[in-house]
Amino acid sequence: MGKIHSKTLQDLEFDTVLEQLSVRCNTELGKVRAMGIAPLSDTESIHRVLGQTSEYLSSLISDNRIPNHGFDMIDGDLKLLKIENTTLEISGFRRIGAICKTIAEHKKFFKKFKEYFPILFEASEEIQLNLEIPTHIDAVIDRFGEIKDNASDKLFNIRQDINQVKGKINQSFASALNTYKTSDYLDDIKESVVDNRRVLAVKAMYRKKVRGTVMGSSKTGSIVYIEPETALKYSRQLNNLEFDEREEMQRILNELTNRIRPFAPFLSEYQDFLAHMDITAAKAKYASEMNALLPRINEDRKMILNDAYHPLLYLSNKLKREKTYPQTIELHPENRIIVISGPNAGGKSITLKTIGLLQLMLQSGLLIPVHERSNMCLFDKIVTDIGDNQSIENHLSTYSYRLKNMNNFLRKCNKNTLFLIDEFGTGSDPELGGALAEAFLEVFYERKAYGVITTHYANLKALANELPHCTNANMLFNSKTLEPTFQLVLGQAGSSFTFEVAQKNGIPYSLINKAKKKIERGKIRFDATIAKLQKERSKMAETGSKLHKEELKAREEAHRLETLNSKIKSKLENYQELYDHNQRMIYLGNKVNTAAERYFQDNRKRVLVSDLLRIVEMENSKRRKKSAKEVKAARVKKAQVIQEVEKKVKVIRQKKKVAKQKAFVAKKNKPRPVFKIGDRVRLMDGKAVGSIDNLEKNKAIVNYGLFTTNVSVDQLELVEAKK
Repeated sequence: MGKIHSKTLQDLEFDTVLEQLSVRCNTELGKVRAMGIAPLSDTESIHRVLGQTSEYLSSLISDNRIPNHGFDMIDGDLKLLKIENTTLEISGFRRIGAICKTIAEHKKFFKKFKEYFPILFEASEEIQLNLEIPTHIDAVIDRFGEIKDNASDKLFNIRQDINQVKGKINQSFASALNTYKTSDYLDDIKESVVDNRRVLAVKAMYRKKVRGTVMGSSKTGSIVYIEPETALKYSRQLNNLEFDEREEMQRILNELTNRIRPFAPFLSEYQDFLAHMDITAAKAKYASEMNALLPRINEDRKMILNDAYHPLLYLSNKLKREKTYPQTIELHPENRIIVISGPNAGGKSITLKTIGLLQLMLQSGLLIPVHERSNMCLFDKIVTDIGDNQSIENHLSTYSYRLKNMNNFLRKCNKNTLFLIDEFGTGSDPELGGALAEAFLEVFYERKAYGVITTHYANLKALANELPHCTNANMLFNSKTLEPTFQLVLGQAGSSFTFEVAQKNGIPYSLINKAKKKIERGKIRFDATIAKLQKERSKMAETGSKLHKEELKAREEAHRLETLNSKIKSKLENYQELYDHNQRMIYLGNKVNTAAERYFQDNRKRVLVSDLLRIVEMENSKRRKKSAKEVKAARVKKAQVIQEVEKKVKVIRQKKKVAKQKAFVAKKNKPRPVFKIGDRVRLMDGKAVGSIDNLEKNKAIVNYGLFTTNVSVDQLELVEAKK
């Protein structure tokens, strides 16, 4: 992919997006590098960076939050490491140690959750973990930023001597304090500290009475600070030891710097990785704030933007609590160029900028605010001509500049180019400028470039109507209120509503009428016809939408009634069969009852048997005896039905088994929650919910109200954490 020109980035306000992204970075290096983001040059890098941002965004709304990536810059420390015989300060070692530990945390996290974050895991695996650096630093510097006593044997001995001397100083000072306390030589405060030394606060008039060295006096001069003579010799000894301590500490830091120096390339990689993570996190936060996502990226040269928002406008309106109107637009091989027309202030330029800015953001690794069914492709070049391009420095008029820009377009334009031109052809004589613009558009079309232009020129609208892979579009405008609706409609050019807008803005009708007389009657009729067609199209769109909704409702109702009718019919047939069966049973029952009553009266068994045989023979005569062939066919059919049912049951069981295994694997891979007393839980294979009364080792006592049970925490799943 070619490099996108800085003029395109400026026209589409890409720098404002980077400023907003930079604000959301946590580290200074991240903020600086965020401002240097530009569209990526190869498809693989675009997919990788977009995937990383999408994964980070998913972590913001899940329980698996990515560890904190904050760090202090080590650029200065890295420069020192490149220079021989230099020594890093303790603060530098602490910064380096913190970065190493942060890297270790990230590598451990992404390894643990690589199934959730495969692309970020792959990026972390490129960084080689070095455990020697933090080990060397931790051996010398403690967590408070001080050099440890055991950093060397010599330092350990020096500090022991220092502690002993300090003890002697305190003893001798206490002795002197007790001596002079009984006299009236000392001020009320008794003692103070000057240059890290304890001194006696002596009244100025008794300064010669106290033996020692004068270390200073108060602002008023009423107090003189004197170090007692008994403590003085120990103070000199302490000074010598502190000097030795500083020298030994410097030697230790020199040695530590030389140990760390070979690892400078690792540290540079670590910082680069964390800066990249900071920018990725900022992209995810930015995406979250404007409901952005990663659309499907295709190689079929299709750009299908559904409910696309201009990011800067959306966030600005979100702060003001105002509505932002989304746009839906499609560019594909059968519809490569769209010519948008309509009145000014109708949203044409915003639509143009929305398309361009979203494309730039996507190719720079940022997620975009569109509907999830959107589909995008990538372009090698994106060229724009938007806004007032007058160049004072080069003494060029707007039109001259635009012609120069068009010449640049003609050199770059090919099938992998997206061009966006606002107010195409303006700046010169309408007829001549329109004719030249028409010629440019034909060249863009022949080179199979993709693009969107806005215009008021009738000849460009007509050309868009004639070219098979070019489409007119207009921004809907309410002709009654003369207010824009900010909705793009493909398929028809729009009227400029020139005179109507002028009238709404207070221009006298007489002046408008005078202007109408100055132009060709055919032009007015053409514009009026377009305006009328636009109104009719708007009405038809509304009517079509209503009819479509009614048709869907009617279909649903017809389907519901048909289903209901078939159910009722089936029930009626079942009831009829049941009724016929019952009637037959009643008839047979009556006959048997008559025979039984006769037997009861005369007690004649032969007559009873004869009556019963007659009844049975009469019923059997109604039944048709099946042949052996029919019995066999029925048996085969029954066997086939049973076989088919068994097959279906087997498939259903298999699906249930797979679903159960997936659910089990998902549960197994899901990080186990940390339970607390009071959490509401349930057994993994149960439905009853209880609360945890006690936790001991790996066991929990769960209270279900009527009873309690002691179970392993591995068998529990969290329903609701204690608030």
